[in-house]
Amino acid sequence: MKKRLSIRDIAQQLNISITTVSFILNGKAKEKRISEQVTDRVLRLVEELDYKPNQIARSLRTGKSKIICLMVEDISNDFFSSIARHIEENAFKQGYKIIYCSTENKPGKTRELIKMFRERNIDGYIISPPEGIREDIQSLLDDNLPVVLFDRLIPGLLTNHVMVDNFDATYKAVNHLAEQGRKTIAFITLNSNQTQMQDRLAGYQAGMKGHRLHPTILKVNYEATFEHHADRIASFLRKNKGIDAILFSTNYLATRGIDALNKLNLTIPSEISVVAFDDLDFFKLYNPTITAIAQPVEEISKKLIEIILRKLEDLPEEKDRSEVVLPTKLILRNSSGANQ
Repeated sequence: MKKRLSIRDIAQQLNISITTVSFILNGKAKEKRISEQVTDRVLRLVEELDYKPNQIARSLRTGKSKIICLMVEDISNDFFSSIARHIEENAFKQGYKIIYCSTENKPGKTRELIKMFRERNIDGYIISPPEGIREDIQSLLDDNLPVVLFDRLIPGLLTNHVMVDNFDATYKAVNHLAEQGRKTIAFITLNSNQTQMQDRLAGYQAGMKGHRLHPTILKVNYEATFEHHADRIASFLRKNKGIDAILFSTNYLATRGIDALNKLNLTIPSEISVVAFDDLDFFKLYNPTITAIAQPVEEISKKLIEIILRKLEDLPEEKDRSEVVLPTKLILRNSSGANQ
């Protein structure tokens, strides 16, 4: 087996110190006042000998790593994993690779991830941001690093973004349920100030007001377990026995809500109608099938990669920021009584 080349081997061959080689490969040549001649000698040898981190050497030469970071709330969530798959496919065609990770909606973890990727000279960032990281995103923008936000925004922060019309989506869902004769339509959502959740709540409230119906709302914490969410929903339904329809603000709240409905022996849709935000394969297979608000995953992914590649390749834009808002589609199935 061929021996793996080390920093020590490079240092010995060029008759310079290991520390000098390390500084150069970690992008600290100018900071440590290492001459351009020595830096160039190290980088040339690194590429000639195919030293393992030669991608670092190339990025130091070109200023580009050809890597994009995708930071999402939870990569195991069907919506985010689908986005990741389409972005990865489109980016690869353009010569870029994707690194993706989950923030778990935690600002502290997000800051650490951003710091780590900045140290590795990542070219650009596609982020679904948690609350509390405005300064960190602004720092990326101040350093002219391409950033595109999606799924939710940071209020007051001017940057590229790709969103869906969350307000319109829940407004239309309420209209559909009201048209099916439902009078007490509950909204089960997260206790969150994030823009997408606030817009979904506002759309629900506007829809209820338009039909002169009284809002009935349950907010749960994102961090809670499946079992805790199911128990909270079951308790909420026991206290509000007149509820005849539920609109869930996320697909995972819907699955937990369905579990609660089963435990309460409530029949869908004869006793209670159900609509979920975000479609899942599970919703097509469940009996009865679940009506869902579908986000245009492929179009979202396409727009995200188009915007960030335009930034990365320094292509001209018609305006300073790309602001994309896409429509959703209400897919009618048995759970809302549409096909009964």
